[in-house]
Amino acid sequence: MEKDNYSFLRREMVRSQISARGISDPAVLKAFSSVARECFVPEPLRSEAYEDRPLSIGYGQTISQPFITALMTEHLKAGPGDKVLEIGTGSGYQAAVLADLGCRVYSLERVLPLAERAKHLFSHLELDIKVKVSDGTLGWEEEAPFSRIVVTAASPRIPEPLLDQLALKGRMIIPVGGRFEQSLIAVDKSEDGAWVSTSLCGCMFVPLIGEYGWQEDTDDG
Repeated sequence: MEKDNYSFLRREMVRSQISARGISDPAVLKAFSSVARECFVPEPLRSEAYEDRPLSIGYGQTISQPFITALMTEHLKAGPGDKVLEIGTGSGYQAAVLADLGCRVYSLERVLPLAERAKHLFSHLELDIKVKVSDGTLGWEEEAPFSRIVVTAASPRIPEPLLDQLALKGRMIIPVGGRFEQSLIAVDKSEDGAWVSTSLCGCMFVPLIGEYGWQEDTDDG
């Protein structure tokens, strides 16, 4: 597909899937208009990169529906200079959007081939995004605190290490709930270290595997 066609599909995605559903932050709309989503989709699926649905990226993982990524980005309220921890690098698309917003992005991925693929892509796109292969539920302690944390997989609870690594007056966006149905939660940490959570909407993400998330091959509970 020609580059101009992708540009047209990107503009249509922003217009019909994102802006039309209430995403209004100009910086967020600009980032989604700028980042070439097709670069983050496996080659056989690139013609579907701007469709209104998640797509498989291999290893049991997906690149989220564009609207969900935009919704999480808008609610994260991140901007230039914010130090952001992303849990679940996946395709790298969310991290690239945050970088386009001017954030300093640190991303954790437990699946080595996905992390290596994202590192290569970030280098190719000249994006200064730090990637580490690790259990995302443990966070990135040596780089903490983070003014923003975004979790792109669903946890049965809010992992304690992520709460500890969230800066005072910081915000975290995370899907919390069961294996197949969750609520998207905003967590705000006050100046005295207390935190409050707010449910934003229902959602469905792949499970967050790790010490403070889901264990592999276990039942709910």
